[in-house]
This record gives sequence, C-alpha cells and structure tokens, in this order.
Amino acid sequence: MRIPKHVGIIPDGNRRWAQNKGMGKDKGYENGLDPGIESYRQLRDLGVEEVTFYGFTTDNTRRPSYQTESFTKACVEAANRLLDEGASLLVIGNADSKMFPKELLPYTKRTKEKPGQIKANLLVNYGWYWDLNTLANAKGVNKNNIHNNIQSNDVSRLDLIIRWGGRRRLSGFLPVQSIYADFYVVEDYWPDFNKKHINEALTWYDKQDITLGG
Repeated sequence: MRIPKHVGIIPDGNRRWAQNKGMGKDKGYENGLDPGIESYRQLRDLGVEEVTFYGFTTDNTRRPSYQTESFTKACVEAANRLLDEGASLLVIGNADSKMFPKELLPYTKRTKEKPGQIKANLLVNYGWYWDLNTLANAKGVNKNNIHNNIQSNDVSRLDLIIRWGGRRRLSGFLPVQSIYADFYVVEDYWPDFNKKHINEALTWYDKQDITLGG
C-alpha cells in the first residue's frame, strides 16, 4: 500500500457528539484527546512521517467562553501528550494574540523527536489569513517560493487530509500545503474514532491517481 508522507487530521464533531450524549457542548473536546494520541500512534506505526492536527482557529474563538476555555485546555493537554509520546512537536498559530495559550509558547519552535517518533504539528489559534499575511510585504514571491514565505513554512506539503464529522470542507486548513492533498471524509464524530477510519482512508488513498496537476 502507498503510504502518505504527511496526513492532516480535522477532528470535527466534538460538540455534536456531546449533545447526542446529553452533555454540554464543551464536554466534547476532552473526549477528543484519546483519539488524538491513538491516531498519532497508528499513523506513525504505518510509516507516515508527519501528522498535523487542527486544534482551533481564530474564528473558533468567537464561540462562548465556556467552549473556548474547554478547547484551549484540550489543546494544551494534547500537546503534552504528544510530547510525552516523544513526537517532534510544532505548535502553529497567532502567538501574539491573548487567545493563544501561554503554556504552548515554548513549542512554537519544533522540538526534537525521540527515537522511532515522527513530526506532529498542532494548529492552535490558527487562521489562514494569519498564515498568509506575510506574503503581502514579501518581495520576489512566486509559485516556487510561496511556501518559504508563509508563517507555517516548517510544515510540509500534505498528501492526505482526513476530516471526521461528515462535513466536506477544509475550513481554512493550511491552504498552501493542502493545495494538492486528497480529502477523505469520515461520517463518524471525532470522539468515536476507530482505527478502521484511518485504515479505510489509506485504502482509499492508495487507489487515487496522484498527478499533482500534471
């Protein structure tokens, strides 16, 4: 089977999952932590070299404070779990904003992985317009060096993006790196993560014709 080098994870459906369980919307985020580390381990063991998780966006910060506090806490815990696992962690997002958790500031520079581990990127207080705004004042930018001039320049091109929760949109997920990525949708909500989801996504990916526009 052809294994993608870089997989993006959009862990959607946390709030809908919580509501279906009779819980408050904020309870869905903490139930997305175990799926995060399970998916990291599974992709690592399958031979994937880099994984990017969508934490929360600058648009998400408009939600009620009880929700923003919950998903911010979940992102800090997710980062700690990935560090404990030994991943080469990089947290990407607008760190100048008060919505960026100060606990994650040390990880805006990539950490070194432990033996046998891989790169893990976590998008926290991320916005596509924040990512690309450096292009406005950059000189000599062309299609060959756009990637070098954006905020997320240490994140490689995505091969496959998997979104849980049934919705079919990228929601601003790394627009430069995702330009040629294949996009697979899982109908189940993220807290209902099952290893079969990734196995099915990779089986589907293996059947795609990869041309990169050529």
